[in-house]
Amino acid sequence: MSRSLEGKVAVVTGGSRGIGRAICVALGELGAKVVVNYTANEGAAAQAADAVRAVGGEAFVKRFDVSDAEGVNAAFKEIVAELGGVAILVNNAGVAVNALTLGAKDADWHRSLAINLTGSFNCTRAALRPLMKAKDAGRIINISSVVAEMGNAGQAPYVAAKAGLIGLTKTWAREYASRGITCNAVTPGWIDTDMTSSELPEAKRAELTQQIPLGRVGKPEDIAAAVAFLASPAASYITGQVLRVNGGLLM
Repeated sequence: MSRSLEGKVAVVTGGSRGIGRAICVALGELGAKVVVNYTANEGAAAQAADAVRAVGGEAFVKRFDVSDAEGVNAAFKEIVAELGGVAILVNNAGVAVNALTLGAKDADWHRSLAINLTGSFNCTRAALRPLMKAKDAGRIINISSVVAEMGNAGQAPYVAAKAGLIGLTKTWAREYASRGITCNAVTPGWIDTDMTSSELPEAKRAELTQQIPLGRVGKPEDIAAAVAFLASPAASYITGQVLRVNGGLLM
């Protein structure tokens, strides 16, 4: 897949840290022009862009909140005007919202859906027209979660949003296959990021690792490799699928 994305514009939401940053780097290594989206941490976004350039890709930083439909529309119009189009959209921006159903606040529910689900809808809707112009190479890749398929106590708002994203993945695959766009989801298992490390004390990590057949927590690069494949020409006949990258936690 060496340089197989040469010159293609890829927008990665939530691209400044963790899985998003690794995805940006992986796409940049294949030659993509990577738009690193962020909401608040400009310094981290700049560092992610530098990491993309270090592997031979082009990088651009774009600030917008995926839950703000008007802001998303404006941002994608700017991206198309400045870079000439969009060929790849990675809906990665997300937030962990943990709450048992009985104790969940309305704000927990609305925040999870607004960012994890509505945010992906907003970005996909804004990107569809330029994706249709990508000459049978348009790619939508949604980052869901292993818990979307297996459920998880204490994460009701998060699970609901990520499960909804799988439904949207299959719907978009059906709606836009005739326009040359593929749409797939990646469901990470436990991945070592800032978001998970704060919620995974050492004792819990050891317990969890015993449940993973491959015997380790995943790395952001494990997810990035899957995304890079789905974005590449090698995956041109794959659509509507859910690629599980979880070390065997869910089979």
